[in-house]
Amino acid sequence: MSPQREILNAEHHARQTGPALEAAYRMLLWLIPAVDKFPRTQKYLLGERIQRTALDLLELLIAATYSKTRQAALEQANLCIEKLRILFRLAFDLRHTDLKRYEHAARQFDDLGRLIGGWRKADRAAQS
Repeated sequence: MSPQREILNAEHHARQTGPALEAAYRMLLWLIPAVDKFPRTQKYLLGERIQRTALDLLELLIAATYSKTRQAALEQANLCIEKLRILFRLAFDLRHTDLKRYEHAARQFDDLGRLIGGWRKADRAAQS
C-alpha cells in the first residue's frame, strides 16, 4: 500500500472510530512485531504482558467508543497506558529492546495518553 493511501485509510478509520482508538490500533500494529524481537526467554513473560495490556487498552477504547457512559473505560485505558510505559521501560532497562524502539514507544504512549485525556475532559464537559 502506498504511503499516501495508508494515510487516507488511517484518516478514514479515525473518522469512524475516533482518534484515540485509531492511535491505539496503529500502536499495536507497531508494538506486536517489536515485542516479537524480545529474547525468547522474555517473549513469553514480559512480552506477553505488554501485548496483553496493549490489547486490553484497545478493548477499553472500543468499549468507550460505543458506550454512552465512557468515563470508567477511559480511566482504565489511562491506567493501561501507565502500565505500558512502565513495562516497556523495564524491557528497555533489561536490554530487551533498543533505545530507538523505546523512544518510539514512549512517544506513542504519550500521544495516546493525551488523546485519552482530551477525550475524558470533553466527555466530562458534555455531561455537565
